[in-house]
Amino acid sequence: MTRPTNRGTSDQAALDPNLGGHRGRLLAGMAAALVEKGYGGVTIADIARHARVSKRTFYEHFADKQECFLAVYATASDRLLELVGEAARPELDWVEQVRAAVNAYLSALQNEPALTRTMLLELQSAGPEALRLRRRGQQDFAALLLDRVAQGVRERPGARPISPAMATAVIGGLNELVLEAVEDGRADRLTDLGGVATDFVRAVLLSQSE
Repeated sequence: MTRPTNRGTSDQAALDPNLGGHRGRLLAGMAAALVEKGYGGVTIADIARHARVSKRTFYEHFADKQECFLAVYATASDRLLELVGEAARPELDWVEQVRAAVNAYLSALQNEPALTRTMLLELQSAGPEALRLRRRGQQDFAALLLDRVAQGVRERPGARPISPAMATAVIGGLNELVLEAVEDGRADRLTDLGGVATDFVRAVLLSQSE
């Protein structure tokens, strides 16, 4: 995620290190414009200005600002999932996996507090498709949790796997913790939630093993 600057192509790195070209610049431009004005105030001209491309170039890649916003959200979500997956290394003890995954998640969001706040609080402004995209992102995180728990079950005799519904509930609980902090103006201090978030996930997983 990016801050509202005009640094050009360097801005898209936090969204996805593999992005480049005009599309990557437009995603970074949209992210910067969101922080500057919020979704409702952003115009195509704003996005193009931050991306340092023409409006014609914008329309070569996106139909409108909603489509561009959804692309930013999807790209950031995919990158966040990748970072969490890398942090929760399979060779770690399951408790350490939980702690590492939670810290990676919170740190990534905290690194860009202004954009995190804008995207979380204004997601509904982008319409039903944005909400469906958020749900798909939560499902991806739940699937990652299921995979890591299943691995832990294989390594711990007597432990039991969790259900997909429980995994979804865990991810939903974490998201609520983050959303509450963001609404309270603590988007720049999300790692303060690390302890309670880790304890929450551990408590759920342990309860399923009893």
